[in-house]
Amino acid sequence: MSKHYKLRDPIVKGTHVEVRNNDVSRAMRKLKKILNNDRVFQELRDREAFEKPSITKKKQRAAARKRWLRKLDKDKLI
Repeated sequence: MSKHYKLRDPIVKGTHVEVRNNDVSRAMRKLKKILNNDRVFQELRDREAFEKPSITKKKQRAAARKRWLRKLDKDKLI
């Protein structure tokens, strides 16, 4: 093996954020934003306590109705 071999980049799995100039608070804000967009926090809140399937369905129907009414409102403005 020669002296000049290529070093491979380490394999990074999962979500990661690079910290630049020792600015940890900025990296934390970026990480929180990424996790929020991936709905990780929402899933954690949902798994905190058991919810009956009937209540879950009721919430889903209410959310669908809200989306539908919002869409109708938007279409009226156009």
